[in-house]
Amino acid sequence: MLTAKEIMTREVIAVGPETEVIDLANLFWQKRISGAPVVDDSGKLLGVVTESDLIDQSKNVHIPGIISILDSVIFLENPAKLDREIKKMTGTRVKDIFSEEIVTVSEDTPMSEIATIMSDRNLHTLPVVNGGKLVGVIGKGDIIRNLYQRP
Repeated sequence: MLTAKEIMTREVIAVGPETEVIDLANLFWQKRISGAPVVDDSGKLLGVVTESDLIDQSKNVHIPGIISILDSVIFLENPAKLDREIKKMTGTRVKDIFSEEIVTVSEDTPMSEIATIMSDRNLHTLPVVNGGKLVGVIGKGDIIRNLYQRP
């Protein structure tokens, strides 16, 4: 069974949190990638930004339902979610739109496990780390290429 080390892209295209959204969109288009790790100046992995994060900037705002009882307002959903959505929709830099929930794999992770993680969590880009250091990235295209590669 193939492992992350054998299918990952080693030449990682990463972006910083201060990268402008327009530059990110151009990078995705020019490099034909669907996501990129977000790293700080020291190379520490902060999260991942994907095409979905860019597309979220164009979606409609979902206003949570409320109930008003005796001059009190009770939100039927978490109002913090609305704040996050608005911040993401109006963001101009990667730091405003990227996901800080980091899911990573090691170089020895089997491809079947990688495919399961990506499918179950709806991930487009999966960073590969070794000792906490970013050593590669796996995209959905890497999985497909290796699943259906002709001998």
